[in-house]
Amino acid sequence: MSILIKNGRVVTAESDYIADVFIKGEKIVAIGKDLPIKARRTIDATGKLVFPGGIDPHVHLDMPFMGTYSSDDYENGTRAAMFGGTTMVIDFILQTQGKTLRSALKTWQKKSGKAIGDYSYHMAVTDFNDKTAKEVVKMIKEEGITSFKTFMAYKGALMIDDGQMVQLMKIVKENGGLVTVHATNGDMIDSLIAKNRAKGNMTPLYHYLSQPEVTEAEASGRFADMLHYTGCPGYIVHMTCEGALNAVRKATLRNQKVFVETCSQYLVLDASLYEREDGAKWVMSPPLREKKDQVALWSGINQGLVQVVGTDHCPFTWKQKQMGKDDFSKIPNGHPAIEHRMELTYSEGVAKGKISLNKFVEVTSTNAAKIFGMYPKKGTISIGADADIVIFNPETEHTLSVETHHMNADYSSYEGFKVKGKTETVLLRGKVGIEKGKCKLKPGYGQFVKRGRTSLTI
Repeated sequence: MSILIKNGRVVTAESDYIADVFIKGEKIVAIGKDLPIKARRTIDATGKLVFPGGIDPHVHLDMPFMGTYSSDDYENGTRAAMFGGTTMVIDFILQTQGKTLRSALKTWQKKSGKAIGDYSYHMAVTDFNDKTAKEVVKMIKEEGITSFKTFMAYKGALMIDDGQMVQLMKIVKENGGLVTVHATNGDMIDSLIAKNRAKGNMTPLYHYLSQPEVTEAEASGRFADMLHYTGCPGYIVHMTCEGALNAVRKATLRNQKVFVETCSQYLVLDASLYEREDGAKWVMSPPLREKKDQVALWSGINQGLVQVVGTDHCPFTWKQKQMGKDDFSKIPNGHPAIEHRMELTYSEGVAKGKISLNKFVEVTSTNAAKIFGMYPKKGTISIGADADIVIFNPETEHTLSVETHHMNADYSSYEGFKVKGKTETVLLRGKVGIEKGKCKLKPGYGQFVKRGRTSLTI
């Protein structure tokens, strides 16, 4: 199959020009002005933006959590992602304490066979010991899983201590991997949750008040210190606030580089939502913050301190959220976001003049590909790259709603949100995946992507 995309405005992290893009099989094979090529299919992209398929490196599909499972599985979650322009996701495998990384991998491999979009995994290490260390090496060398998630919170279930963290960093560094972290001070948070529950403070607002900014700022600084000590590449997931960003900014004074991800919700929503009657919809960890933190995060993107915009997509139905209707600590954490990341970041960022088009491509696709060892196979429009391409109308205005989204959630966290710019056509490895509001790909088309070393310097 060959496809010729004509006259589009091709935007990458580095460039911006009008050109044709010729695709043969799964790859981009030619780019140029007025290409003298005949293809089986021609798509006119005049007046449209043409940029690389989005990569969301932070999703939780069919994930066990608090006695239930996130409501999007691999089929539905990757389909919804593609409707929004995201062609690849990286999900989190959760090691069960007392069990092996290999057993966790097998569990997730069974789940992911019906993916429509491409995918990879981070391996969450929740029980680090000598046996786990040997498995980490095998995951990098044999499986192409090169990033390892750690938690500085959720003691008794997911958290590892600082001593384990340092030892993990040393083995990961030796073998060319990367350590990612949920950076919040779990002990402080657990104490504040217990204190609020004892006082009868049970509404969603106290989920927010039990995780003040200092809990994230302190943990981010501590993680940066451990990275500095070990020399390991590191990545802080879902950063929400100015205090945490300042901890990373401080690390630059000793010539250190720490990779940072924020999420679309932290750029556009704030903690006032927790005072609403339906505030449980926005219970996630870390919680939404203040408007001053939105300003800091947009600035951090432009300053190069924040490299990636993900989602932490972990949806639950309203019935599932009601598990905590009388106790905020029992509300499943997470919200539906995978479909809206690209359009929200464009509308709130590019259309409102906060970031450039090139920066948009950088934080929604290219940097994730580079940091997680997939570039230039993924994350760019260049000869030889996978033909993962979004054709985007920058002028189309539309309204986000549960009535029109494709995520398996019976509410929208962005109900009534007006956005400018819309994903129209999406190609994944040379096949049209989304066109005229329909998904053209079948479950199982998505492929697992093996990854290598980060191609960004630290």
